[in-house]
Amino acid sequence: MNRTDQNSTPVRFLEGPSVYLRQVEPEEAELYQQTLFDPEVRRLTGTQRTFTQGQIRTYLEAKGEDSSSLLLWIALKDSDKPIGDIALQDIDRNNRSANIRIAIGGSEHKGKGYGSEALCLLLDYGFGILNLHRIELNVYSFNSHAQHVYEKLGFVREGVQRDALFYDHEYHDSILMSILEDDYRRLYNNKSTE
Repeated sequence: MNRTDQNSTPVRFLEGPSVYLRQVEPEEAELYQQTLFDPEVRRLTGTQRTFTQGQIRTYLEAKGEDSSSLLLWIALKDSDKPIGDIALQDIDRNNRSANIRIAIGGSEHKGKGYGSEALCLLLDYGFGILNLHRIELNVYSFNSHAQHVYEKLGFVREGVQRDALFYDHEYHDSILMSILEDDYRRLYNNKSTE
């Protein structure tokens, strides 16, 4: 479980005030499957398929070997409990770009800033360590809360893919948003001087 031994605490890859990010291990396929079957997570991510634990384990093993992707748990600092996952994927070193996605499970974890904190941690890593220039994401039109959070973090709406998702008997648009390194650095520098 990404631990130095069975009795130690998880290795923290990136750490903020309330949450930390750590690698998702193949042995955690059952826990990851539970996250994927959370009805609200499925709706907000547009997940339509089901997955066996074996399929998830294979997926997690492949992610661990994939240098163009980083899949991490979002865990609470005070309990080490994973409350969702976040990924930086399609990392393109030539064009210095990537895609980011996030999912927080359980209504008790929403609206507390955990997602924003996790996004800031991974954006800082993407721009400050991986030297990326552009990070993009897609969000469905019915998720206005997420759109607001992304805009607050500096993402800019670039376009709309009309009727990109068929879910719950109707079509929904997918909104493309991105943030560039200069925008992020300007926002980060302004916050650090406040």
